[in-house]
Amino acid sequence: MGGDAAPEATLDAAEGALDAWPDDLSLLLVGPRSLLRGERTRFPRDRVAWLAAEESIDPAEPPALAVRRKADSTVVRGLEAVRDGKADGFVSAGPTGATVVASVLTLGLLSGVDRPPVGALFPTATGRVLVMDVGANVDVTPRQLHQFAHLGSTYLRRTLSIERPRIGLLNIGAEGEKGGDVMATAHGLLSVDPELDFIGNVEGHRIVTGACDVLVCGGFVGNVLLKFYESIAEFVLEIFRNAGVGEGGRLGEALRFLDYAEYGGAPLFGVDGVTVICHGTSPARAIMNGIRTAADCAASGFTSVTRTSLARMPQESGT
Repeated sequence: MGGDAAPEATLDAAEGALDAWPDDLSLLLVGPRSLLRGERTRFPRDRVAWLAAEESIDPAEPPALAVRRKADSTVVRGLEAVRDGKADGFVSAGPTGATVVASVLTLGLLSGVDRPPVGALFPTATGRVLVMDVGANVDVTPRQLHQFAHLGSTYLRRTLSIERPRIGLLNIGAEGEKGGDVMATAHGLLSVDPELDFIGNVEGHRIVTGACDVLVCGGFVGNVLLKFYESIAEFVLEIFRNAGVGEGGRLGEALRFLDYAEYGGAPLFGVDGVTVICHGTSPARAIMNGIRTAADCAASGFTSVTRTSLARMPQESGT
């Protein structure tokens, strides 16, 4: 029931995912009994199971309060299925805050993680960059930024086979002391960590050039950056349309890599299980790709590998 276009977008995404990955994917769809009864004939019985949940959480509700009060909500029931081993991952386009809170309360945090960040892949001139955090934590400490770097580095090594991901710290200048005390202290922690390939501060204009593989920042800045990126594809297309360029859809195809729907959902890092968060405005294609992201995380054993990586993180990473 999550997302502005629910339940149609979610159901279409489920259909698309089953068609795209016919051999090794099955789905557990969580929603009200009345909806599930009406949709059963749409899906193959051997690949789809159904879990009833009669409540849903509105984006305007305080996340922690809503999660505790609505034990029969789709987000809580879905995450309980992951916790209990009935599912390998959870995907939702519902309210981000509620999904984060429910994931922490239901799955728990991995040892060594203070707060779980949300990571999102952005396109660059040379491939993709994983931005950590894109909205889960507005206020961050140097220690948390250090943790984000470890989580992102582990993810890229495990799921994208990048042997030694380059870590950048988003800042307003290249010098280590730039950006105030939090950023300067984080720069120091990252600089002395032998487990990380830290390349230093990365300014905004270097993001699209592919300067790094993991870009570490607080959730406030990361969310602004995410929403700016999401608007770019349509903005550029409209400029060309108004100029009479791009007939026949060729321009749209060329700019497809800018479309956030191509990248699907963003994993929630640092929880003891797989949670993938999709944007509330996600169309079916974005949610379908979010399902792919969750399946990749589960198949790669990402959670257990992250646990091992965090154990190697220097403990003197203080503040």
